[in-house]
Amino acid sequence: MLKRALLLAAFAVPAFAEDMTYADCVAMVDRAAATAEKKAAAWQTHGGGGAAMHCHALALYALGRYGEAARVLDTLGRNPDVPVGDRSALFDEAGAAWLAAGKPAQAVQSFTAGLADKPKDAALLAERARARGLVHDWRGAEADLSAALTQDINRADLLVLRASARWAMNDKAGAASDIVRSLEVYPDYPPALVERGKMKYSAGDLAGAKHDWQSAAAHGRGQTAADAKRYLAELQAKGGK
Repeated sequence: MLKRALLLAAFAVPAFAEDMTYADCVAMVDRAAATAEKKAAAWQTHGGGGAAMHCHALALYALGRYGEAARVLDTLGRNPDVPVGDRSALFDEAGAAWLAAGKPAQAVQSFTAGLADKPKDAALLAERARARGLVHDWRGAEADLSAALTQDINRADLLVLRASARWAMNDKAGAASDIVRSLEVYPDYPPALVERGKMKYSAGDLAGAKHDWQSAAAHGRGQTAADAKRYLAELQAKGGK
């Protein structure tokens, strides 16, 4: 889901023929995204500026046209009239849209553009790390996560992500250390249990891996629970009890 409260104060927003405001357009996205997309596109041709473009991107995203939304957001982010704070937020949204479109390499580019204005933004660093992980740039992902963790070492989610990157680089000691720390911060944290289960499995501790994955499957949500259940199924198929 893209943000809905982006400030575009730098843009002059002329009145549209139907007196549609940015708030009206955004509200329409929730009610009738297809209609909002058409009206926002028309508003752009009538001088709606950045407000119309942003609403158009929101509508495209709501319609599942993620790549198109990302391109609009990247274009808007490059507009020199956009204030620094808004520019960074737009590139953040563009990166999210590229990820939804299944294009992590483009997402890395958008997040990098956002970081040009806010190089220490922990959220942007974490998002770029996730995108880098999807293109197997583990070293880049680790660097981003380490930078984000300097601002808050108690982010269990980022510790788990860094553990995954380190494990992929065969830094098993570093990965294990991150998992230990994440579980100190957040005991029985399901994503950490999934990763620890993978580590135990790799070391031949099938019973330990099964225990961690069972706990993650029972208490995790979404992709975490799905991953844990998949690993359990694979373990059972290979004869693990």
